[in-house]
Amino acid sequence: MRDRLKDFLMRPLAFPLLVGLASAAIFAGTHMYVVHGTGAFNDIFVVQMLDQGLSTGDFAAASGFAAGFLLARILEGPLVGILDIGGSLQTGVGIGIPALMLASGLTAPIHNFPLALLTGLIIGIAIGALIIGIRKFMPQGVIASGSDIMMGAGNSAGRFLGPLILIAAIQFSIPAGVGAFIGAALFYFWKKPITGGAILGAMILGSFFV
Repeated sequence: MRDRLKDFLMRPLAFPLLVGLASAAIFAGTHMYVVHGTGAFNDIFVVQMLDQGLSTGDFAAASGFAAGFLLARILEGPLVGILDIGGSLQTGVGIGIPALMLASGLTAPIHNFPLALLTGLIIGIAIGALIIGIRKFMPQGVIASGSDIMMGAGNSAGRFLGPLILIAAIQFSIPAGVGAFIGAALFYFWKKPITGGAILGAMILGSFFV
């Protein structure tokens, strides 16, 4: 059974389905944010663009920025073999497409939870199919090893964030700094990014002694 599942997941057909499932969750998260004020899978500054549109009715910033990210990542995916979930799905599907819908007066997929899940699923399947289609028609030697790998490409500058958090925590207070150091050391020992450990450690000790 496990071998059969692994075989299916490695086929091109599985990629649009995986993208569709991820997009369904992300689009539904945007529904949660618009209706209930929490749940968006995005950076704060990107959500702020959507907030501005919800407040003023002008979704130009959110739709232009986020939809541009989505288009760039769709074209990038087949070339580098990596679909950046942050830029393509979280930003593009989570903010760009909902902003375009709201600007067009199409509010039902954003305000209705089951419809949001279905809309995100359809959009994700279409994106995944488009990437696989581009990949198949790319000239030989131009394409990377495969868009069957789906992951967040991330930002190489993120590796410097952990030490900066340590310095900031120490400047804030000694207990927060000690907590950040312990958390970062534990995450380093567990071979995890130290940023998360530093933040958690600073919050835990800082909440007790500050």
